[in-house]
Amino acid sequence: MTGRDVSDVEPFTDQLETAKAHMQQGDFGSAQTLLKLVLNEASDSQDGLYMLAVCERHLGNFDQAGLNLDHLLSLSPEYGRGFQEKAHLHRDRNDLAEALKAYQYATQLNPALLASWDFQVKILEGFGRLEEAQAARQQRQYFQSLPKHLLAVVNYMHEGKILKAEKICRQFMQHNPRHVEGMRLLAEIGKRFGVMTDAEFLLQSAVEFSPDNIQARLDYIDILRKQQKFETAHDNVKYLYDNQPNNPLFQSHYALDRMQAGEYEQAFELFDNVLEKIPNDPATLTSKGHALKTYGRQDEAIASYQAAYRAKPDHGDAYYALANLKTYKFSDDEISSMRKIESQTGLSHQNRIFLCFALAKALEDKEDYEGAFEFYERGNSLKTLQTRYKPEIMTKELQAQIEICTPDLFNADEARGHEAPDPIFIVGLPRAGSTLLEQILASHSQVDGTQELPNILSLAHRLRGRGTSTESSHYPANLHDLSAKQFEEFGRAYIEDTKYHRKGAPFFIDKMPNNFRHIGLISLILPQAKIIDARRHPMACCFSGFKQLFAEGQEFTYGLEEVGTYYRDYIGLMRHWDDVLPEKVLRVHYEDVVTDTEVQVRRLLEFCGLPFEKECLSFYETDRSVRTASSEQVRQPIYTSGLEQWRHFEPWLSPLKNALGQALTEYR
Repeated sequence: MTGRDVSDVEPFTDQLETAKAHMQQGDFGSAQTLLKLVLNEASDSQDGLYMLAVCERHLGNFDQAGLNLDHLLSLSPEYGRGFQEKAHLHRDRNDLAEALKAYQYATQLNPALLASWDFQVKILEGFGRLEEAQAARQQRQYFQSLPKHLLAVVNYMHEGKILKAEKICRQFMQHNPRHVEGMRLLAEIGKRFGVMTDAEFLLQSAVEFSPDNIQARLDYIDILRKQQKFETAHDNVKYLYDNQPNNPLFQSHYALDRMQAGEYEQAFELFDNVLEKIPNDPATLTSKGHALKTYGRQDEAIASYQAAYRAKPDHGDAYYALANLKTYKFSDDEISSMRKIESQTGLSHQNRIFLCFALAKALEDKEDYEGAFEFYERGNSLKTLQTRYKPEIMTKELQAQIEICTPDLFNADEARGHEAPDPIFIVGLPRAGSTLLEQILASHSQVDGTQELPNILSLAHRLRGRGTSTESSHYPANLHDLSAKQFEEFGRAYIEDTKYHRKGAPFFIDKMPNNFRHIGLISLILPQAKIIDARRHPMACCFSGFKQLFAEGQEFTYGLEEVGTYYRDYIGLMRHWDDVLPEKVLRVHYEDVVTDTEVQVRRLLEFCGLPFEKECLSFYETDRSVRTASSEQVRQPIYTSGLEQWRHFEPWLSPLKNALGQALTEYR
């Protein structure tokens, strides 16, 4: 999927349609002339560049067609139709090996491209790779069997034209309300819009209508996991596993399920069973590495990641996993290998992103800060092509909290919310020290550490509906209209829904950093909850976020101006919460914890109403799984070397400083 805007608008639509008509009539010369005029005015038009490349190929101008495709794919590196055209170009040049690679990648990006499946079958049969040809033929037959409307939905989805896909899919479902594949596709559209509850309902219904539809059940498991509904996800994973216990796909899913439940030894056994059937499978080796890392077995995790990239040298995920340990140092040979792979033109977009961030970390460790910054900047630029983040929309959303969550919202006469004191929320920005605070508190006998729970964000999303929080008819404006009973029900549901993550202690931690946007909501539904704001020097915090490739979310970090603006808005909103909810939030500065640990630990415990325990000072010896990017760092004693690391990159950070503005001095 490309990072195109959800408006799906292309410039010069009439001219493009006229050019398309010429092409359908075989008049590629007239189409070429018109398309060049369009591109003179809109040089980045995706459809214009694609159509011109097609025309140039048909006219025999192969070199020019290649240049147009290179430009197109630099702008839209996950545009499947562009890779299909690149494959056609290789085919017409009789370079069938490169054509096959491009056709295969095209169908990874957009499986609705039937021509790419057809040519894969032909080329694979010509190469004598008959089993692979049969697999491609089966994929082709499946997509060919879809109703034409749903095939169009698949195509539009994978071209980033989500609104068009949704419109067609909804129209189809009105006439075919129990069509399982239609439900799956509409759920996928809902997931891309962030409407997880709608997607969950659709997939739950699909599974009920067709219990043996494996893909529907796998999609259902995925949406459940994204919402941290691990108990229901477990039931569905177990259903698949119990029916086919020797199926490596189901063994892999059950291994991930066991990881979530903290049953790591069983997860390792399942991963090993998969590797017996599929030796050296890079995805399984990487997943096993993640499990070993989370469990604290770093040396074995490293070995598993290294085995993954040895099995598939362009498997960027394994290289980035090593970099993401934070403590791993790449060898010169590994750096040389990564450079060579990253320079290749046929590398997938996602693998290129992984390798850029891994190379940046490797060069930073070598003290080549200019080279490191170049790769950090390149990796972030590539990542933004996959996102739709708009800083002005986030600024408006945070400003809406300030304008609507006024003192009168919190000064009601009647008691509201669920009175459970169990949750301790740690909020702020990622890379601000929240994992350190969690590890300190989770070392206390009365506190369970969990992970970044999405429950508050999901509730805010449900209250918002399909609109944004800048619309007066939705959240947070509707907080003024909710009853005391509703607030109590929301709080009670939060406590119930998070029980899965707890181990029996009276208190537990929710360290989703983005919850700072919803402190008003938290205070209304859980008035006894404790809230801690983990704060770090703006330059150190923002640049650390810029250096991090997140599994998902946190899209504001992939640009220096964007992350600086977000930090500035965060400071403004936290100042508002201090004004309207005095003494509700404890602010803890990372630098203070590093330089005066015991004082800050005692301060934390006192705020949470917990007696002092010395184990909180030796938090790095705690035997618990840690599932964030800081997992290996918090298994070591506190160190001060990271406080000023950003200064090595200061010559290139002017955009960040300018975006932060007064937050540079006011963050304290």
